[in-house]
Amino acid sequence: MTTLHKVPAETALNDNVSRKHSHQLSFRRLLNPTFFVGLAVVAMFAVYVLLGSYTVTIPDFFTIVFNHLTGGEKIPGASFIVMEHKLPRAAIGTLIGIAFGLAGGLFQTMLRNPLASPDIIGISYGASAAAVTAIVIFGASGAVVSWAALGGALGVAAIIYSISRGTGTGGGGNRGNAAGSRLILAGVGIAAALHAVVNFLMTRADIRTAADALVWLNGSLNSANWERAAVLAASLLLLIPAVIALAGPLRILELGDDAAAGLGIKVNAVRLGLVLTAVGLAAVATAAAGPVAFVAFLAGPIARRIVRKPSLPASALTGALIVLAADFLASNIAPVILDGTVLPVGVITGALGAPFLLWLLITSNRKEA
Repeated sequence: MTTLHKVPAETALNDNVSRKHSHQLSFRRLLNPTFFVGLAVVAMFAVYVLLGSYTVTIPDFFTIVFNHLTGGEKIPGASFIVMEHKLPRAAIGTLIGIAFGLAGGLFQTMLRNPLASPDIIGISYGASAAAVTAIVIFGASGAVVSWAALGGALGVAAIIYSISRGTGTGGGGNRGNAAGSRLILAGVGIAAALHAVVNFLMTRADIRTAADALVWLNGSLNSANWERAAVLAASLLLLIPAVIALAGPLRILELGDDAAAGLGIKVNAVRLGLVLTAVGLAAVATAAAGPVAFVAFLAGPIARRIVRKPSLPASALTGALIVLAADFLASNIAPVILDGTVLPVGVITGALGAPFLLWLLITSNRKEA
C-alpha cells in the first residue's frame, strides 16, 4: 500500500521539477544576449523612423501607416516622408545590415579568421569595379548599376575561390587553415588590382559622373525605395534558409577538415555552399546600397564579444544595428556638426571600422605574446 501511494507523489514531484526547469529555460532564453541585441535593433528602427530632422509621434505613425494601407486620408507632407523616405530607408538599412552581418559571420567562422570579410577579401571591390564601369563607361544608373555590382561580386568570388582551391598539406585543421589563408591572400591581391581599376576609371570620368560614382562607392541609402526593399527581402528569403541549412555543418567544420569528414560531412561541398551563400548575401546587399564599408567586418567580432561565442543570428542583428545607427548619425547628427552636410552611411561605418581593425590587430598580438 505504501508503494501505491508513493508513485503518484513522485510523479507529481517530477512534474513540478520539470515545469520549474521549463520556466527556467524560458527565462534564460529571455536573458540571452542575442535577444537584447534584437530589442536594440527594434528600438533603433523606431528611433530612426520617429525621430531625426522630421519627428513623428507614435499615434501619427500608426495613423499614417493604417491610412496608407487602407487608402484613407493622408497627412500632407508627413505621409510622404514616413512612407516614401523614412520607412523604406530603415527597411533597406536593416536588410543590408542583416545580409552583411551574415556574410561576414560565415566567412569569419568558415576561415577561422576575423579579417575574412567581403571588405577585405575583394568581394566588395568586385562589385565596386563592375558598378563604376557601368556608370563611367556605359552611363548606367539605377537598377542596371545594381545588377552590374551583383555580377561583379559573383565573378570575383568565383575567381578567388578557383585560385584558393588546393589540397594543402598536413592533417586535421591544417588543410582548412591553408585553404582559408589562400582564399584571403587571393582576395587581397585581386582587391588591390580592382582598386587600381576603380581609380583609373574615376580619373577618366567627368565631374558629374565621378560624383555619382563616388556616392555609390561610399555606400549610401539615398536611393532607397519600396521596390528595392522588396527585391532585397526576396533575396534574403532565398538565402537565409541556405544559411540555416549550412549552420550545422559549419559548426562541425570548425573541428577541422579530417574530423568533419570523419563525421560524414562533405567538406568541399559544404565549403563551396558556404562561399556561394556568403557571396550571395554580400552581393545583394552591395547591389542595394553600395559597398557599405566594414559592416560585414565589424558585425561578427562585436557580436562575439556580446554573446561570448560565434553566433550567426547575433552577427546578423549586430549588422542591422550598425547600419541603422550609422545612417541615423549620417543623416541627422552629421548635418548639425558639419553645417548641413549629409554624409553617406559608408563614411560613418568606415570611420568606425578603421580604428576597430587596429584595435583587433593590437589585441590579437597581445594574446599571441
